[in-house]
Amino acid sequence: MDAKRELICTQLKEHGYKITSQRKVVLDAMLAHQDKHLTVEELYQIVKTEHPEIGLATVYRNIQLLNELKIVEKLNLDDGYIRYELANEDEVHRHHHLICDQCGKVIEVTEDLMGSIEKSFLESYGFLVHDHQAKFFGICKDCQKNNE
Repeated sequence: MDAKRELICTQLKEHGYKITSQRKVVLDAMLAHQDKHLTVEELYQIVKTEHPEIGLATVYRNIQLLNELKIVEKLNLDDGYIRYELANEDEVHRHHHLICDQCGKVIEVTEDLMGSIEKSFLESYGFLVHDHQAKFFGICKDCQKNNE
């Protein structure tokens, strides 16, 4: 986590932004919960437990900045909320998500499943895909087991 934090701080500095105490708190909360897809409100609830002086607007502004700098990615998982997750600089494309219709669990798919489709688009239409995101809806194995 420290290496990723240092990398992000370096990115912020390279873009002319200071590493404020509020920014550190928001960043640390994102790093501590990087396995989650958090709304700004959920992130605020995490932050305020240890830093009640930080307001929702501060969390929102910092997430917006991190999104603009492509440090975090904005997600719409079709649940009525905008969610955020740390960007993965090792990914060529964004990873995909499996979303359970029953419990709402989100499973990240790290394999790039769309490579052959992208190649087909290039060959058939001359269209070069630079990014994509996919959401698959269904029922997770836990809910399937509970439905038996």
